[in-house]
Amino acid sequence: MPPRKLEPTDLPQYVPRRAMKSFENLVALANYQEALKDARKMVWRDRGEPAVELHTLMDCLEHAGRGGIRAGALAFALRSGFNIFVLLFRIWKLPRQFRFSLIRHALFGKDSLRFAAMIGSFVSLYKFILNALPIVTPPPPIDTPFAPNTPDSSDDLESNPITMAPTPADRRRGRLSFRAQAHEVWVRKQTRRWHAILAGAVAGGLGVLFEKKGRRVVISQQLFVRGLQGSYNAFTERRGIHVPYGAVLVFSLACGQIMYAFLMRPDTIPPSYSTWIQNASKVSKETVSMNRSLVREGRFDVADVEALMNREDATPSNRAALAALIAQAASTGDFGTRFAPCPAVHPWIDHCTDVTLDRFLTVVKWMFPIYGALHFIPMILFKRKLFLEQPSHMLLRAGWGTMRSSAFLGTFVIIYQTYFCLKHNAHIFLSSRASNSPFKLPQSLVDLLISKQSFWLGGLLSGLSLFVEEKRRRGELAMYVLPKGLESVWTMLRGKGYVFRTGQYGESLLCAIGMGMVMSTYQNDPQHLSGLVRRILYQFIGAN
Repeated sequence: MPPRKLEPTDLPQYVPRRAMKSFENLVALANYQEALKDARKMVWRDRGEPAVELHTLMDCLEHAGRGGIRAGALAFALRSGFNIFVLLFRIWKLPRQFRFSLIRHALFGKDSLRFAAMIGSFVSLYKFILNALPIVTPPPPIDTPFAPNTPDSSDDLESNPITMAPTPADRRRGRLSFRAQAHEVWVRKQTRRWHAILAGAVAGGLGVLFEKKGRRVVISQQLFVRGLQGSYNAFTERRGIHVPYGAVLVFSLACGQIMYAFLMRPDTIPPSYSTWIQNASKVSKETVSMNRSLVREGRFDVADVEALMNREDATPSNRAALAALIAQAASTGDFGTRFAPCPAVHPWIDHCTDVTLDRFLTVVKWMFPIYGALHFIPMILFKRKLFLEQPSHMLLRAGWGTMRSSAFLGTFVIIYQTYFCLKHNAHIFLSSRASNSPFKLPQSLVDLLISKQSFWLGGLLSGLSLFVEEKRRRGELAMYVLPKGLESVWTMLRGKGYVFRTGQYGESLLCAIGMGMVMSTYQNDPQHLSGLVRRILYQFIGAN
């Protein structure tokens, strides 16, 4: 039998060293990228992360511990980074010997530790309670084999069925991805609505105790109004209710109370917030004090009027009018009108009609750098890829947003300024009409123009300036001012004995109520929370 001809496959295969080295490099690169991806997940959670299936309490405890450590470390890094960012703007103005200690305090100070402890404890408690409750209190068995494995109907979890394709009748749900909707299916199978409420209330009420008392108030107020926002959105969609321009309405009502508190009851709002309004309004603090004393007591402090007279930019006619007011009060005891006259409100301008443009430009110029930072910095940090691809478009968009936001606050100020001068000039004109004139109004009706309640109406009208702002930002601004207005109302009602005192743990109770509402909405109807709140909660908590 003749020998078989050797084929190439019968010979030993030798791989060149260069090819082997390339293959090893590819494997090493793949392993490195996988490790880098895992490390990135520890810092930033990818979108659409699936929920974790937990079957025992020990699994729940381990899952909660890992989540709490991650959230605490992330919160510590964020707070320290924010402190350093703020410090960079003023550190060069401080003595050199204090710089190292300030940097050390910004990185490892108590504020960062408290914030990390609050977030870490909240996430740990929430994850453990949320995942342990279905194990400790499983849903009752279902008799029929054809019934779906869902909680009872009393929890109202099936009122919005999940569909993998959005329908025209359910437009808000189109914001959620398929994986997010699949997560909602898991929630309905594993938890009841009261599970998220209880877990959020317990975790929020205990976690906020790690913060300082002053910060507890701010945090609790914001979480409470966010809970109201989510619950309101879910309720109105379920019932088919639509309130047009709801954000503007809430903003206007809150501003009415805030401006009343600023002018008449400054003790009902935080001093720092009152100072900010004072700076933004560009009105002298002596003017505000003089107006408050005249409205409430019918007299003013001479020192306030003298301070306004001594302003370098006061016009001669306004200075003479204020001097005559002091002389009249000293000689006859008559303090004039029961409101601050226009020479005291704008002593640098004689005519009220000239104040509007001057005040608008001053406020816009003052707020432009602040709003510029709020529009440009997030764009560079969070939309860096889009910014590099379309720099001109993104810069124009941020610049336009900065101008709109600055114009919004400028419009707010000039609306109240115009209203203030207009109602007082109208009161002087109507009061000076002859008693036998057919157009003479009852004095009691005319005096409504200078009543304490009239200052509340001015804030309500100023809230209409929110129409100048971009539509997507209106809700955030409304949620910013609402806690301040509610705090003022609560303080006034408490002073009259209409509401109870919350005591030492009032902030914790408010935070518990707010987080109960927030987490119930987050786990069951996340599309009803604002995008900012939803993204923050997802990064710290995840699916479960």
